[in-house]
Amino acid sequence: MARLSRAEAQERNRAKVLAAARDEFARSGFRDAKIDVIADRAELTRGAVYSNFPSKRALYFAVLADLAERAPVNPPAEPALTVREALREVARAWVTRLPLATEDGRAPSRLGVDVIPEILADELTQKPYAQLMKLNAVLLGLALEKLRPPREPGGRLVRIAEAALTVLQGAGQLAAAAPGFVDPFDVIRVCEGLADLDAGDPWFVAPMIPDVRASDEPWTPPEAVDAVTGEPARPTRDGVVAVLGLHRLSAAEEAVRAAPPGTEITVVVVTGSPDELFPLARLVVAATATCLRQAFPRPAWPRLRVVYDESGAMAAAAGVPESGDMTEVAVRVVSGRSVLRAEGFGACHAAASRTVEPPEDGEVSS
Repeated sequence: MARLSRAEAQERNRAKVLAAARDEFARSGFRDAKIDVIADRAELTRGAVYSNFPSKRALYFAVLADLAERAPVNPPAEPALTVREALREVARAWVTRLPLATEDGRAPSRLGVDVIPEILADELTQKPYAQLMKLNAVLLGLALEKLRPPREPGGRLVRIAEAALTVLQGAGQLAAAAPGFVDPFDVIRVCEGLADLDAGDPWFVAPMIPDVRASDEPWTPPEAVDAVTGEPARPTRDGVVAVLGLHRLSAAEEAVRAAPPGTEITVVVVTGSPDELFPLARLVVAATATCLRQAFPRPAWPRLRVVYDESGAMAAAAGVPESGDMTEVAVRVVSGRSVLRAEGFGACHAAASRTVEPPEDGEVSS
């Protein structure tokens, strides 16, 4: 039998820990689950568990993220062609995951009932969660806009998306806390009705002045996977690459709104606490992305790629050797070269809105 490399052994141990933790959380619930029991189930030491996951909470989020990312996607036979139909299918996909009053307290659908309490329990997770939900609303809003442009010039449908996610998140919490109270069909009807909401949703550009400079450097990012579609992100294409910390994810919309139509936008997610927060990021985005893929025809999928940069290699390619939760750096890629770099609040808007060409004299036209 061939000897496993160190990386292969680590990956195998991680998979064993996730499988054991999933069983323990399902059997005992998050609160009563024991790391020692998980280690025994995985046939590893307690230290081996903590070498893969820094806390029980991070392990819990990782288990749920793994399940969410692997969830089967079953698009309807007739894809949504209107905002109403799309919201109905998003809600339908969401409520099928809700725990039922007739289920046992340890049923698989109840595995995630402690997510929100755990987020609320620690300031470390609260702001990233808020920004991740904003990113989800942007993704859903952009898809809705592909089906029906906003009624007003310069408008958007992000507030309708926010309202839908609020209804669905609230339904999930009530289904867990008050079994039998939530009627899934009522949730679906409420989300459908949001299609007719006049949310008054204009786009405003915040008055921020980032540090912007021309560049002329090779753009050679590593391969990456888009968390929204599960497909290759193709960050080598011309467009905007935004390196955003978990406290700055809402800035992604600035790149989308400012860029010329058809421009590729890639958001590279970074954080100062990767072991703790990347599992949360994966979980939150996957929950919405799965519903989006089930509800929308492929041409309506948002032109916004989301990449988790756990190794830091993508950020380093963008000239960000050290990143944290407040990082906002954006580069403009043209013909395989980074021709503009912006840093600080407003970097996404600046990198997307400038008219650029491969520089010869260090100047950037605007």
